[in-house]
Parts: sequence; C-alpha cells; structure tokens
Amino acid sequence: MPDQPSPDQPAGAQPPLFTWEFAANPYPAYAWLREHAPVHRTTLPSGVDAWLVTRYADARQALADSRLSKNPAHHSEQAHRSGRVGIPGERSADLMTHLLNIDPPDHTRLRRLVSKAFTPRRVAEFQPRVQQLTDRLIDSFAARGSADLIHEFAFPLPIYAICDLLGVPEEDQDDFRDWAGMMIRHGGGPRGGVARAVKRMRSYLLELIHRKRADLGDDLISGLIRASDHGEHLTENEAAAMAFILLFAGFETTVNLIGNGVFALLRHPEQRALLQSSIARGEQGLLGTAVEELLRYDGPVELATWRFATSPLTIGGVDIPVGDPVLVVLAAADRDPARFAAENTLDLARKDNPHLGFGHGIHYCIGAPLARLEGQAALATLLTRLPDLRLAADPDDLRWRGGLIMRGLRELPVAFTPEASRATGVSRGRRVDRPASEAI
Repeated sequence: MPDQPSPDQPAGAQPPLFTWEFAANPYPAYAWLREHAPVHRTTLPSGVDAWLVTRYADARQALADSRLSKNPAHHSEQAHRSGRVGIPGERSADLMTHLLNIDPPDHTRLRRLVSKAFTPRRVAEFQPRVQQLTDRLIDSFAARGSADLIHEFAFPLPIYAICDLLGVPEEDQDDFRDWAGMMIRHGGGPRGGVARAVKRMRSYLLELIHRKRADLGDDLISGLIRASDHGEHLTENEAAAMAFILLFAGFETTVNLIGNGVFALLRHPEQRALLQSSIARGEQGLLGTAVEELLRYDGPVELATWRFATSPLTIGGVDIPVGDPVLVVLAAADRDPARFAAENTLDLARKDNPHLGFGHGIHYCIGAPLARLEGQAALATLLTRLPDLRLAADPDDLRWRGGLIMRGLRELPVAFTPEASRATGVSRGRRVDRPASEAI
C-alpha cells in the first residue's frame, strides 16, 4: 500500500475523495489535504456538505470544542430523517438518545452510568472470558490451515464479548451476530436491511430489559436498570439506546482494530517478528505499544462521528458557519508529520504516541479499555498459536468496506500450518462453523 501520491497525479491537484481507490488507501489524499486545505469543505457521497479537519492540532481542538454539538437537531432535520447523517436506522427505530448523539448535561448523566461497566477493575475481571472466546474461535479453524480472519475471528469476537457484557443470554447471541452483520454491510445487503436489523435489535433489547427487571444480574443492562430504579431517571428508551450504541460502536471498532492490525503486521514482517519474539518471552510492554501504534497507523475509525456547529467558530483559520457539519479525520490527524515523527512508518515500539484513535475530550471512547483488551488478546493468541500466519491473497485484491466513519476490510484470507486438533466451537451452540457469507 503506497504512502505517496501516484506518479501520474498532476502536481498540485487535489486527489479524488471517496472513490474505491481512495477507500483502499486514503492516506495520500489526506496528506494533500493536510498540506493544502487542512480544513476543507466537501460534498460527501450522501450529498451532505461538510468540513473535513485533517491536522492533528486542529483535530484535538475540534474534538474538545463545546461549540460543536453531537446533537443532529443542530443540523438539517431532513438530512437526518433520510439517514444521510448519523447511524442508519437509528431514528426510525427510536434509538437516538445515546452517547454519540447528545451533549451535556444528558451526556454527562448517561456516561456516568455506563462508565461503571468499563472501569479498569471490571475490564480486568473480563479478561479470562475474552481469552476463552479468543481461543475457542481460533479452535474452530486452526486445524484447517486457512481462514478468513474477518468473518471467522475479528467479527464474532467482539460481538460475543459485548453481548456477554450487556447480559444477552447465549442462546440469543447469534441473533445479535446476524443483526450486526447486516449493519456492518453499509449498504451491501438487501434494500432496507439495515433499518430492519436495527428495529429488530431495539425490539429485542426492550424485551430483554423487561425480562431482566424480574431477574437482575451482574451485567451492564441490569446495572442500567438498577440505576434507573434508584433515581437516575434513565428511561426505558434510553436504556435500549445505550445498549444499542455500545453494541454498534463497540463491535465494529474492534473488528477493524483486529483486522487492520493483523493486515499491517503481515505486511511488515520485521515488526511482526519483533512482536512475536516479545510475546514468546512473556513480555507485555511491546504488545501494549503495538496496539497503540496499530490504532495510529491504520486505525478502525477513519472519521470521528458527526458534529454540528452551534455558533460561529474558527478552526485552522477557517470560519465555520452555524449548523454546518464538521467531521474530524482521525486517520489524517494520526499521520500528521507535525506531531508524529516518521508518520508513515509502522513502529510498534513508538513511545510518544498520543493518537486520536479513540477520540479526545468528553466523547473519548468509553469502551477503549475493552477494545485494547480484545486487541491484545487477539494479536497475542494469533501470533502464538499460528506463528507462520501469512496472507492468502494479493493485498491489492482485498476489498475495504464502504462507509464514511469506519475503516475496515471486508475479508482477510490467511493461511498457516494447521494446528494439532483441539476441541472446536466457541461455546454452547454458537454457530462458529457456518459459511462466512452468512456472517457479513
């Protein structure tokens, strides 16, 4: 994947945005924008006009600026109703009241409730379960000698993990896998499929909330119910919306973290060898910095979610009018040479790495500790159990999913020396051996 503009690109001309070629490697175009138009107004594929912020310093300012609201009410009602901004299907399913769509004080109240599930202690306690899921997923294909790491590993791992955290019974978790698979297609499925999947998920979550009121457990949904019952004023719709966004934002981010991360390691054999040696010695330091560097180098979230100007403001010397959408390009900011030395180089030992992969400010990703845990477990276990893991396709033939916010591969075919047979199956009744085409 080249990190410089194509030789046939006319000098000084802006590279095209949002083409299939751009999706495969957006970094040369982002480098051009950083240098020539760091705060750039463009028309998105949806037809919405928005500002792209590409420099690191400007990105940090915008992510923390209270004049940039997360509430779509500050933009065009028609644009949101038609699904051209926000998450497809969330409005028609009445799932708007979640952390990605609200501002303080409601944001402060809801984040305080949900943050109790992502404390360092709670995440550490979840580590054995994540490791169990990781091993059982690898068990399902390790003896075969080949796999699609997106469909068979990176996709189901965070789905099952977040379902466990939410308290979704195991017998229902494959339904969530199907709904999530429909949502992650970003228009690649049947017409209206995303909206139907979101509505089905909402109906299920409301039913689950009713069931859990009679049998509270130690899961996140039970915790939200307890908080509501103790005067925190969490409505049933808010609880359903919170569970929905934790699933939606939590699973796809981790799918892409694992998929993009493994892809980068397979294309940088020296860095991959360093990490394997460190893991074999039982060291944790390089594994931790490796995940942070993979988040910076080719992270799972290409653009931060929608923000809307509530009053006139200036970013990078450019005036932003009231009501205009602003999209912070995390992928561009995290390769800004003004902040990162050797910005296009993958350096797993990079120490000075305040990347924006999980955002910045009050909307910093609440599930970041869990995503880091899943990423570390996935990489360490894959590289240990399948030490000669290699790409089974030409890198240039791999397809990237469409969509504005996330960045991730559609598939990642790999080959390896088959592992000695072990017990297979992720867990009781989970369909880990079904064809990949049924997943996403």
